[in-house]
Amino acid sequence: MSYITRKNIPENTLEERAYQTNIAKHALSGNTLVVLPTGMGKTAVALLVAAERILTGKILMLAPTKPLVEQHLRYFSKNLLIDAEEIIMFTGTTPPAKRVDLWKKARFCISTPEVIKNDLIAERYDLTDVSLLIVDECHRTVGNYAYVFIAERYNAEASDPLLLGMTASPGSDPEQVAEICQHLSISVVESRVESDPDVRPYVHEREIEYRTVDLPEDLWLAVSVLNSMIDDRLTSLAALSYRVPKREALSMKALNALMAQIQTRMQARDPSAYSAVSIHAELMKLRHGITLAESQGTTAFKAYLLRLEAEGAGGAGSKAAKRIYEDERFRRLLALCQNWDKELHPKAAEVVRVIREQLITEPESRIIVFATYRDGVSMLVDHLAQDGIPAIRFVGQASRDTEKGLSQKEQIEAIRQFSEGEFPVLVATSVGEEGLDIPSTDLVIFYEAVPSEIRSIQRKGRTGRNATGKIIVLVTRGTTDETYRWVSSTREKQMQKGVKAMRSGGVPVSSAPRIPAAGEPAYAPPEGQLTLADVVIRAVSEENDDRPAVMIDNRETHSRVAEYLSNLGVKITLAQMPVGDYAIGDRILIERKTVQDFVDTLVDRDLFGQMRDLADSSIRPVLIIEGGSLADLYELRNLHPNAIRNTLASISADFDVSILFTKDANETAEMIHAFARREAGSTGSPRSLHKAKTGRTGKAAVEYILTAFPDVGPKAARDLLREFGSLRGVMNASKEQLIAVKGIGEKTAAGILQTPDIEWREK
Repeated sequence: MSYITRKNIPENTLEERAYQTNIAKHALSGNTLVVLPTGMGKTAVALLVAAERILTGKILMLAPTKPLVEQHLRYFSKNLLIDAEEIIMFTGTTPPAKRVDLWKKARFCISTPEVIKNDLIAERYDLTDVSLLIVDECHRTVGNYAYVFIAERYNAEASDPLLLGMTASPGSDPEQVAEICQHLSISVVESRVESDPDVRPYVHEREIEYRTVDLPEDLWLAVSVLNSMIDDRLTSLAALSYRVPKREALSMKALNALMAQIQTRMQARDPSAYSAVSIHAELMKLRHGITLAESQGTTAFKAYLLRLEAEGAGGAGSKAAKRIYEDERFRRLLALCQNWDKELHPKAAEVVRVIREQLITEPESRIIVFATYRDGVSMLVDHLAQDGIPAIRFVGQASRDTEKGLSQKEQIEAIRQFSEGEFPVLVATSVGEEGLDIPSTDLVIFYEAVPSEIRSIQRKGRTGRNATGKIIVLVTRGTTDETYRWVSSTREKQMQKGVKAMRSGGVPVSSAPRIPAAGEPAYAPPEGQLTLADVVIRAVSEENDDRPAVMIDNRETHSRVAEYLSNLGVKITLAQMPVGDYAIGDRILIERKTVQDFVDTLVDRDLFGQMRDLADSSIRPVLIIEGGSLADLYELRNLHPNAIRNTLASISADFDVSILFTKDANETAEMIHAFARREAGSTGSPRSLHKAKTGRTGKAAVEYILTAFPDVGPKAARDLLREFGSLRGVMNASKEQLIAVKGIGEKTAAGILQTPDIEWREK
């Protein structure tokens, strides 16, 4: 075996593979998308490129999870010759102030993307001196994922940018792959498949076997009942003049097409569209029930029926859940499932049988079972334990209902226990599919076929790395399992074909306009619009910092609003705000809610309490309802329009909260930007910030004057004015009377009494 000899890489540590060195060489020439099968050394390619680029600047590597970040930290700390303190890790647990200090000293930073995104938005540091951005699992660079913002910001502001995107599976959809390439400003695609001559010597055989089982009678009966309920709902939609598919063709694609029809009718203000939305939601729930019954079994299906029952019977449940719950056929299903005291689906027994055979013939085997749903994971772990087979579950962090998730620390510990043989079987959801350094296994079992080619490829990549591996896919005869099996296989072939096409020089181009990378000629934008590069360059070139400023609650960084505000050049401060989402100056406090969140808060939570706190905490409280208009609030939770109107009237009249509607996150950002510019006095209006403040009249002026006193905020000012009736009444109150007001302590009372007597002299 020969080893790589490179500056900054220890000798005799990295095996030399021609395809890796060739890919790395080409990746140094421009922004590159690297597509390599799982286990073929994408990280080694990143190491080779980083060893060169670290000579000219800082390296930033992004990975989607903390365990993956820690894994990369161990790898690069071992294989890159830089001082230990110069390679750092950022996660959400690293305090912002510490991140700023570490960033200044680091040469190589590995981080989850949300942390970097928030730091860039808050301007804690910039990416000017980053010479290489490595984006791991870059197929995530779509939609609202943080990779999108970071990559576009990096290509716009880095002085000498180079980006390396890595994935085992970019996907089969050409438009999605084009979107990834657009966001990353890809100019070079380097890919290999297992059959390529330079990769073949390092690939071990993988045997794939599909095992078919029959659906038991009870579940066939349950599916038949759900199908009859679906037929009725499709008939109802057809009666409303919607084009509906046959029940046998009711795929997610067909449901999405149906929703597109409904949304078109909504935009035309067709009253039938609101009933259609609820029926569509029922179809989604019923179709999901069929999927669980066919592919998962009685344990997962029963749990889902009971959740639907709780939602439909509860006062806060959706209209769709209530209608399903009130259907007599659903009641009969509930009665039937009460008799299921054990798992009836033959897949569970087949998993036990396959694993027992493997461990008898090869006792040191490592086996992974992939199941889509947590209910199925828990059921399989219990099923295996009953047969004397030690198994450990591996699921995500979030806890739902009674199902507790695993923290990232617990995930890492589970991988350790599996690696060291404490548990020969790991039963995992999709969290085990991506990136993590789970050791090569002898056997991978798919509890169900998955339609996603990305997930299928990642699952298969867990075996056959160091020796011959085996993959068994369980398929229920005559069900969606069979459909998904063929869909996945077809998409994998399409993806491989697309990857080969890109390798021959065809980087896919999206229909959306591409944002140019730094150093490229900028396209001519529509009049009055700026590219991201223009915005960043303009912000950097400004010597003063008189930009409009906004404080944003940390939780709001999950929306696109903060990104848009940052791109508009707003100076942003991130904080944990007790009330509101956006604060502008000392007057304006904004609460942002989507139309769905507004109605959900009204029904399930204390909307009026939130509005009261908003009003008590600011002089100018504002509520922005995003994602539609007043008409879109009706029917979301089966509320009468008068209830919505009365709520909005109360918010406006009783709490003096201004209400604004915006169509999307971009328009919300533009509105907040307008507020911020006004407060900063940068609109060009003759009304300056000073005049705006002194121009208050009436109650607003009194409240504003009182908030200028030490330790008196808007809420305290209002409490004092309620107690004493006027500003003069507050001034004339004794210390004891002031302290008697809730929230006013001795220090605040002393400040109120002393401030009017402070002597002022002009120097």
